[in-house]
Amino acid sequence: MARAEASGIRLNNQDAAIAKGMIARGDRQHDIAAWFGVNGGRIGEISSGAKFSHVSAASEDQLPPPGPYLSGRSAHKAVAALEQAKAALEDALANIEEGLSSAHEYDQE
Repeated sequence: MARAEASGIRLNNQDAAIAKGMIARGDRQHDIAAWFGVNGGRIGEISSGAKFSHVSAASEDQLPPPGPYLSGRSAHKAVAALEQAKAALEDALANIEEGLSSAHEYDQE
């Protein structure tokens, strides 16, 4: 079986600081990895000090909200629902504009 292509996502010093802050806050490594879109092993390397040992943890006010975060499946469903809502809003706007145009024509008579 062939390996999947690498995601190309690389954590930088700022990301590591946020990850360390999330670890200090008590977030699960799985949730932290999901936030950044990386393998949980990358967060484990940060947690153990194997990577980014020179980086300090970000302060609480710099952290994202605690997880868990949307799964890919849930995010896909949310996007589909938003697309349907957008289409409904565009239809409503077209109906309003048509109604206003008709009212303006009526006022001109």
